[in-house]
Amino acid sequence: MQRRAVTVVLAAAALLLTAGCSSDEEVPPRKDAAASSAGAAAPSSPSGKAEETPPAKGSVTVVRTVATELASPWGLAPVGDGDLLVSSRDEATITRIDGQTGKKTELGEVPGVAAEGEGGLLGIALSPDFASDHMIYAYFTSASDNRIVRMLYTERKPAGEQLGAPDTVFRGIPKGVIHNGGRIAFGPDRMLYAGTGESGDTGLSQDKESLGGKILRMTPDGEPAPGNPFPGSPVYSYGHRNVQGLAWDREQRLFASEFGQNTWDELNAVAPGDNYGWPEAEGHADEGGFHNPVAQWSTEEASPSGIAYAEGSVWMAGLRGERLWRIPLKGTEASAKPQAFLEGDYGRLRTVVAAGGDRLWLVTSNTDGRGDPEPEDDRVLELRVS
Repeated sequence: MQRRAVTVVLAAAALLLTAGCSSDEEVPPRKDAAASSAGAAAPSSPSGKAEETPPAKGSVTVVRTVATELASPWGLAPVGDGDLLVSSRDEATITRIDGQTGKKTELGEVPGVAAEGEGGLLGIALSPDFASDHMIYAYFTSASDNRIVRMLYTERKPAGEQLGAPDTVFRGIPKGVIHNGGRIAFGPDRMLYAGTGESGDTGLSQDKESLGGKILRMTPDGEPAPGNPFPGSPVYSYGHRNVQGLAWDREQRLFASEFGQNTWDELNAVAPGDNYGWPEAEGHADEGGFHNPVAQWSTEEASPSGIAYAEGSVWMAGLRGERLWRIPLKGTEASAKPQAFLEGDYGRLRTVVAAGGDRLWLVTSNTDGRGDPEPEDDRVLELRVS
């Protein structure tokens, strides 16, 4: 069956429909709820320059299919020459995709990965000095925890033998069959950020001594980063349920996507030391002193995973929602209602990564055990957006 339409330009989508469950579990929908996209007041631009507000409505064009027949892809990292690295959650492998031909070359298997449920080999990121040190960072679920390792990538070695032994830079993140977080990224400050989940134990999110339900910020060697809000701790923000996406805008402000439970999925603007409410609050809260989301969705519309920033908007991949969301920004507030694109065209969408200018890389997620894979799934797509 051919999925429909390569080019999609939709009218602004209604922000909220009926609520469902967003741990990506299939449960009966709940009652309707009112929409809200309140967020924290937008701070002044760090650069001191006036910011342009993007148009209220945008567009998405699928330029081409870059690669097909990927098994449980999760993380994606552009190498810099047009090629891409992709991690397989269940097979614990990292594969290089030729950006022109789509040819796949397996670098190797990451040892120590214990793939179960939502756990396995998850996010990957390249060292800020990748051109000289050739280090690949990976977040994965082991038999005892979730951890971050780095591995030397030696391209001249034979396929399947190009990954060096993993060096563990950070360990002890709670693991579970669900809510393992897993997204990692180096920020503009060259520090390593990691989104974690509460592994099904909701009490961990409000416990600042726990690594679960947090956004962590650390040095490339895994030490608490200088300037963190809690001295001696890698915790950057807390009160999260299951952080799945991390991205910075052009003013170096951090945004994160997060699974809700039964009512609201969230896009958050992340401020150091702030409390994002879980489990006391899900979505916008009028009391409690929690940081409200930039935008929120009923859980059946989103189940958000990766996010990327391009053309003045955050672009958010939806798993259960099977669509790509555009959230235009003015500072740290949504400047217009989010728009949905590619709804149902490619099934579940896992990861979206900026490809420069008006281009994005988009990874589908239909072979993860919860999707309905087509013969060529999973795939990487190149998009042009506005």
